[in-house]
Amino acid sequence: MSMNALPFVSRSLALLGLFVGATGATAPDNAVTPAQTVSVPERGALSLSVEEAVALVLEHNPELASERRNPIVAGTFEAVERARFDPTLFANVTRSRALTQQQFDNTNETLEIESDRESYAVGARQVLPTGTELELSLSQQLSESNRSPTQADAELGLTVTQALLRGAGMRTNLVALRQARSDVAASAYQLRGFASALVAEVERLYWDYVGARERIRILEASLDLAEREAQATATRIEVGALPRTELAAVRAEAARRRQDLIDGRAEARRLQSELLARLSPPGQPVWERTVDATSAPELETDPVPDVAAHVALARARRAELNEARMQLVTNELEVVATRNGLLPRLDLFITLGQTGFSDSFGEAWSNVEERENYNLSAALEFEYPFGNRAARARDVRAGAQRLQAEESLRNLDQLVQSEVRNAVLEVERSAAQIEATAATLALQEQALEAEQARFEVGRSTALLVAQVQRDLLQAQLDRAQAFIAYRQALIDLYRLDGTLLTRRLIEAPGAEPPAGYDLPTVSG
Repeated sequence: MSMNALPFVSRSLALLGLFVGATGATAPDNAVTPAQTVSVPERGALSLSVEEAVALVLEHNPELASERRNPIVAGTFEAVERARFDPTLFANVTRSRALTQQQFDNTNETLEIESDRESYAVGARQVLPTGTELELSLSQQLSESNRSPTQADAELGLTVTQALLRGAGMRTNLVALRQARSDVAASAYQLRGFASALVAEVERLYWDYVGARERIRILEASLDLAEREAQATATRIEVGALPRTELAAVRAEAARRRQDLIDGRAEARRLQSELLARLSPPGQPVWERTVDATSAPELETDPVPDVAAHVALARARRAELNEARMQLVTNELEVVATRNGLLPRLDLFITLGQTGFSDSFGEAWSNVEERENYNLSAALEFEYPFGNRAARARDVRAGAQRLQAEESLRNLDQLVQSEVRNAVLEVERSAAQIEATAATLALQEQALEAEQARFEVGRSTALLVAQVQRDLLQAQLDRAQAFIAYRQALIDLYRLDGTLLTRRLIEAPGAEPPAGYDLPTVSG
């Protein structure tokens, strides 16, 4: 090849690579990182705070590990669509030999013609988002025959194919790539939603387990008190201070509390088993381990939540809403593609080549630019099916699916607002219950003291004292449950307004809403 041909080749190669970086792929993010890391022993009891339990589940939960693969899978589809615009190299080698006969009219003589032909071609082609296909090729042919001199042809060619109607324009040709990118973003929101639900579930289980352990502690103390009172009543009956009819009531109360304790212990074991299944700690089989919850349920109640602020947060941050918005983007892009499909196909073809001829390859390439040998051709190709029914049907379907996505998004937005408002009401209710149960507990303690005083002077019965003790026990249980309910109400509110992971300082994909949606500030 001559040096004079190099500028033409370099310019053509630059044109082929013009859009290589224009549609670069985005790397999918599948990291869900807690604010702290935690190391636990491989055997024995697990002593965990609620924060450590969350960190443990984010590191070891197998279902979350499976969900983390979804953005990676979605990213491969984006890479596939991006590859449509990558340059492609091609090459071919052909060699042929023929033995034919030819009759000459002027002499009526038939001669045998033996010919050999070999050809080589190498080049690159690329489809551009504009609807243009470029092909740059270098080819050479060498033909030899017993009836003609040896001839070598060399050609440097560039072919441009441009869609003028259907398939024209970047807006149309990038639809599939942009849809794939929307799917990647949707998978990130899906992962965030799953991680938020998992964290909320683990925290709820943790506090349920703490509540169950507190219930056992209260029931054990109450049972111990009931048994001591039964023993004291039996002693007083023996000395004649009380009739024997009083013993049945106190023993029945002790038996009832023993039943409650059995149920409470069973419930605690069930909750511990569920919590361990979510945590999936390494080492010893989870069913052989125990959990020692170190976080205390008591906390100060916050001011009444601002409903409007939490609703605004949910509308911008809720993973399900953002995933639905990306689905709407996908449907809108499909409408763009199907609208373009209604157009007829009209393509323009232009081929430009420089050729050189000689009796050898080297001389042929030297003549490519030294001589004015060229070929130039252009053509138009038109195609349109009668009725175009398939394209019209696809367009109608895409429009209907877009309307479906819009209605689904509107309905989901209303459901999210309703859920957040109900969650705020539950936070207010559970906070009020903390104060109410404190007052009830104080009054029940006073009631028990008064009833025991009446019993001491013979103005009450053991049955009435047992009933008041039962009311006090229930008040103690309600007091402990009120703190658990308040913590869980806050967990539900933060999950429903989309801020749970942010408040727990957990980094996860999908924290930002789609473009065009404001991101309110998280406070508290």
